[in-house]
Amino acid sequence: MAETPPEPFAARLPFYYGWVIVAVAFVTIALGVTARTSFSLLFPPIVDEFGWDRGLSAGAFSFGFLVSALITPVIGRVMDTSGPRAVIMTGVLLTSSGLIGATWMTAPWHLYLTLGLLAGIGVNCMGFTAQSQYLPNWFVRRRAFAIAIAFSGAGIGAIVILPLLQDIIARDGWRASCWTLGVATLIVLLPLNLLVFKRPEAIGLAPDGDGTGGRPVIRRSYVVDPAWAAIDWTPARALRTVRFWWVIVGYFCAGFVWYAVQVHQTKYLIEVGFSPVEAAWALGLVAMVAVPAQIALGALSDRVGREIVWTISCSGFAVCYTALLALEAGRSDPLLYLMVLSQGLLGYALTGIMGPIVAELFEGRHYGTILGIASGGLIAGGAAGPFVAGVVHDLTGSYRLAFLIAIALCLVSIVAIWLAAPRRVRIVPGRVRDPAGTGSE
Repeated sequence: MAETPPEPFAARLPFYYGWVIVAVAFVTIALGVTARTSFSLLFPPIVDEFGWDRGLSAGAFSFGFLVSALITPVIGRVMDTSGPRAVIMTGVLLTSSGLIGATWMTAPWHLYLTLGLLAGIGVNCMGFTAQSQYLPNWFVRRRAFAIAIAFSGAGIGAIVILPLLQDIIARDGWRASCWTLGVATLIVLLPLNLLVFKRPEAIGLAPDGDGTGGRPVIRRSYVVDPAWAAIDWTPARALRTVRFWWVIVGYFCAGFVWYAVQVHQTKYLIEVGFSPVEAAWALGLVAMVAVPAQIALGALSDRVGREIVWTISCSGFAVCYTALLALEAGRSDPLLYLMVLSQGLLGYALTGIMGPIVAELFEGRHYGTILGIASGGLIAGGAAGPFVAGVVHDLTGSYRLAFLIAIALCLVSIVAIWLAAPRRVRIVPGRVRDPAGTGSE
């Protein structure tokens, strides 16, 4: 898996090879993240077939996330030393093994091993966290925009794949759905990710394609705190900063609110009066409306700043949970649409700016490891959210308290990212006032 590509090929392309990287990441995200999202569709038939408690069953999702959180720094280290190809392909093999292995499930520990551990770690190796560890290397001026395009693959994957999986579940059962997705993940993503390289310099290019094809190189400085930016950031140094821990807090809270609703919303919507098909449709629609929104809000963050867009996204999740609370009174189509639109149009933009926030604070040769540690906060939150929501429901017979906790954590996440203040280290390109550039970093 050595990254020694044919340099002349990349140089002769009529477009910047970074967009090939974005396209591969798009497809990888589409299949990989949908494999994790599909847990929400698999959750009801698994609970119904085996009669397991919701907290126990949702705990498999949380267990996979928890283990992923613990090994995410290791993934970041491997990304720094061996490159994304080794990490992503390992993720493909683990995810496929988990999905296919789940078809032989008969006991709770099988659920935890397959859809929990194997699929959870596998998706982490090829999902948002892993992609965020190398995609920022390819773009500077349009960093969040490019990442948002890649991550919008989650929406397209959900639009195309989730309804197909629901049809398979309805017709042939949840095991056939797992088998189909596992095989598709394996045969599509293994060969495709041979095209992936960690940095443009590995194939003789520069970020954003500067200098390619004889174009002049104009490099602006986006640094506003030269003393901070000049530090050779290692994981140990980053861990000793208050800023890093505010990022951890912000990411943990975001992971909690994101995955609590993602895992439980299908079952909840069925309970308040919607059919299983309508609940599955809502899950897919969230991802569908997220596609243009992720791209637009990613581009907006390149112009107005990461903190502002993070605030918009967390506010979207707060509105989503408020709508879910209101649905306790019974089925309401307007509230369903409000829940879907606020979650998809606003909330999902978090993925595109997660990597840039850490890159602007701790850019350097250890960026992948540092982001891996920070992403552990997001994943830990993603583990806690579904588990806490499931346990709260088992204890109280309602999701009300869990939804109120999630709304409070939306506010905490907003405050934490403003306190981390990436804008005070590197300004986003849209805030640069000098159109002629001020030199290079």
